[in-house]
Amino acid sequence: MSRSWFQTAPSNIALIKYMGKTEGNVPTNPSLSYTLESYLSGVCIQEVQDAEKDCWVPLKKEGWLPVSLTPFAQDRYLSHWQFLKSYWDIEGHYRIASANNFSMSCGLASSASSFAALTKCAYEVAKVRGRNFKPLSSEELAALSRKGSGSSCRSFFSPWAYWDKEHVEAYSCSFNQLLHQVVLLDSRVKEVSSSEAHQRVRSSLLFSNRVERAHQRCQELKESLEKGLWKEAFQLCWEEMWDMHTLFETARPSFGYMNGKAVDFLHFVRRFWKKRGDGPLVTMDAGPNVHLLFREDQKGIKNEFSNHSLW
Repeated sequence: MSRSWFQTAPSNIALIKYMGKTEGNVPTNPSLSYTLESYLSGVCIQEVQDAEKDCWVPLKKEGWLPVSLTPFAQDRYLSHWQFLKSYWDIEGHYRIASANNFSMSCGLASSASSFAALTKCAYEVAKVRGRNFKPLSSEELAALSRKGSGSSCRSFFSPWAYWDKEHVEAYSCSFNQLLHQVVLLDSRVKEVSSSEAHQRVRSSLLFSNRVERAHQRCQELKESLEKGLWKEAFQLCWEEMWDMHTLFETARPSFGYMNGKAVDFLHFVRRFWKKRGDGPLVTMDAGPNVHLLFREDQKGIKNEFSNHSLW
């Protein structure tokens, strides 16, 4: 009788971005992310008797939303599985099925959570079928996951994760329980993928000092979060967001994700902070949608941001 294994992993949102990478998905600068424990990817690996090769299919499981992967994305996912399979010398052939408990159109990148879940699930398979199995720490598993998707290494740690070069670790501060909200402003497929953006930003004249800026800003943000300085944390996240999108716009050739709706909404956030002296942390990934993080005592403010008529 064939066996199956199932594992999950959460998504994460970076406030200090890694922008630019070297071989092996090693970032050119450190990053700091908040782990979104309720936004999960799930992976089921099922042993298939008499199969000639491994394959990927959408996971059909109650409470989960099957994902649709392009042929390129399927190849990338299965390539990581083959890497893990070789690493542990796992025998046999398998069906890899994946899904999310959140919509792929909700503005959250599922690459981090899906590759982390695949790595965790492969580890469970290796315990039974791996001829070269050995126990690994979360740090070691994260390093393996990073080979498939750089940001997936941060999904092994919570409530925050700090990643610099080949080292990633859990991080804790005064704000360990935050409320997340994403403002969907454009659901169209991106013309420039995040992976391609990592390469193209290096052509910007502003990239030469990016590593130093990110190091300093990351250190300052950690200090602000540890001391409970929310307003200072907002300012640093705001600067970081614009730093990244300025790199996009000044690359050669230039590209961008910011649209008119995003700019209008960011202006609303700035006016809100100016008027109230308080508000959410704000960030954007390589896309047009805006991510907001609220303190637990800001539920009323979060409800205001849910009222689209205000902005």
